[in-house]
This record gives sequence, C-alpha cells and structure tokens, in this order.
Amino acid sequence: MNPTTLRYLENFNLLTDEAKVVAALKEEGRDIVILDQTIFYPQGGGQPYDQGMIVSKNAEFLVEEVRFEAGLVRHIGKFQNGLFMSGEMVTCYVNRDRRLLYSRLHSAGHIVDLAVSTYELPWIPGKGYHFPDGPYVEYAGNLEGVDKEKIKVDLEILCNKFIAEARPTTLLFLPKEQLNTVCTFVPDYIPEGKPARVVLFGNFGIPCGGTHVNNLSEINKMTIRKIKQNGANTVRVGYDVVR
Repeated sequence: MNPTTLRYLENFNLLTDEAKVVAALKEEGRDIVILDQTIFYPQGGGQPYDQGMIVSKNAEFLVEEVRFEAGLVRHIGKFQNGLFMSGEMVTCYVNRDRRLLYSRLHSAGHIVDLAVSTYELPWIPGKGYHFPDGPYVEYAGNLEGVDKEKIKVDLEILCNKFIAEARPTTLLFLPKEQLNTVCTFVPDYIPEGKPARVVLFGNFGIPCGGTHVNNLSEINKMTIRKIKQNGANTVRVGYDVVR
C-alpha cells in the first residue's frame, strides 16, 4: 500500500474531507479502515488521536482510535451499519470539540517552551504530554538554587502575555538538516515516515507534527499548575488551559 497522505499536516482546520477507501480489515474483533488520505490525527507527539465518523452512501463507521504504523494511518472503530468497499469514496468528519481542545493543549505546551526560552532557563526541552488529564512538558535540567514558586508565577505571566499578543501560527516544511535554522532546539527523535514540519508562533519555531490553534489568542488563558523535579535530571512543568 502507498503511504497515507496526511492532510492535517498542511491544514489542521480541515474537519471534513473526502477520501478513498484503500482497505477495510478486521483484527481482534475491531474494524480497521485505511484511506488514501486522512484528516484524522493519529496519536503521537504527546497528542491524543482524533475521533469522528467516516460515511459513504451505504455505510457509517465510528472512528474510536487512530494510529500511524509503517506509513499507514489506521482508523480503528466499528461500523454502525453497512461496510466499505475498496476504492469507494467516503466523507470524513472529525469531532470538532475534541480536536479544538487537543489543539489548544498542544499549542499551550509549546507556549511553555517559548516562556522557558524567553526566561533563559538552562533547561533542554524533552517530551510533552498534551492530554487533558494533567498536561505537562519535561526538560533536562534541575531546580537546584532556584525559587521554583517564583519561576512558576513568572512563566505563567509570560505564557499569557504571548497569548494576549495573538501571535499567528504558520507552518514550514523543511529538510531535517535545516530545522535548526528556524528552531531554537531540534530533538534527536524526529519521527521517520512523516514530512519534517516546523510550527511557528510568530518567530518562535518548534519541530512538530501535531495540530494547533491558528492564533495563540484561541488558547484563551493558561495556568502553570506545578513545577517539580521528576528524577535526577528532569524538570516537569505542569500546565493547563482554561476551559
């Protein structure tokens, strides 16, 4: 099979789109639909998967989970009625509220990165967890000799300052070896099989394949919940968005 075209990478505002069925499978009692292209975000990069519906003239498929494996996006769920045929055209519908929440959470996590960089803390960005049940970002570093409560307050002020500036989100697609020309930090674990993309909030760039707000003002407001040492050389910054 040819790799799935990832439509959300170039336009994460697409919540409805057409696609062609490549295959409809059944594995371990669950239905799996593979399309030639998709607007559904597969879980990864600390962001949960999209959910929604895929419909044709004669069938409806409830998308409960989305995964990316070996270049293919697997839409996992169950048929509400009917079945898809290979080559059939279908319409995809992404759950709008779920997508918006996860986009806000993901963008807010990168706003923490921007605040940490602006504050000139000597922390190196690590993984992020942008799920609604306690989102956080981690950094290689420590809290020795710092007033973490002051940093917590100052980072929250900076984050909301950037949101109030209503910085627009823009996208760049670059070869991996050029990412450091527009990003302050480029991790070693850029995933294979997907185009290398930079998300820019104003002039601050982050390598990222997730979905985001169009403008930081859409985050509305965010809080820094907690800053703590999480292991010998890891600082975890817990945050949230006002819902």
